[in-house]
Amino acid sequence: QVQLAESGGGVVQAGGSLRLSCVPTRRIYSINRMGWYLQVPVEQREVVAVGDVGGPITYADSVQGRFSLSRDGSKDAVTLQMSSLKPEDSGLYYCNLIGEVGMSVFARRTFDAWGQGTQVTVSS
Repeated sequence: QVQLAESGGGVVQAGGSLRLSCVPTRRIYSINRMGWYLQVPVEQREVVAVGDVGGPITYADSVQGRFSLSRDGSKDAVTLQMSSLKPEDSGLYYCNLIGEVGMSVFARRTFDAWGQGTQVTVSS
C-alpha cells in the first residue's frame, strides 16, 4: 500500500508564499497523475491543480497564475508552490498521486493514494 507524506502547510499572511510537498513513503515505480485538492468546512473537496506527469496542468480559476504544480523526479516528490496567498486559499490541502508500484514487472500494480492533509491558513 502506498501512503503519502505531506508537508509545508502553516500560517502565513496574505500576499505570502508557501510550498507544499507530497512524497510517497515507499519506493514506487512511477507517478502518472498528480493533483492537489482543497477542502474547507461544509464544502466538498475541490481541485486546486491536477494533471498527468509531463502533460498540461489544470488549475482552478481562483489560483491560476499564483500556484504552480510540479514534480521533482529525482525525489519522487510533487510540490505545489503557492504565491500571493489570499485568505480564501485557507483550508486543508490534500495530495493525490496515481501511479505504479513494484520494481518487477510481474509484481507491478497501480496505486491511487491520498495524503493525510496539510492545513494552510492565510491571515488578512
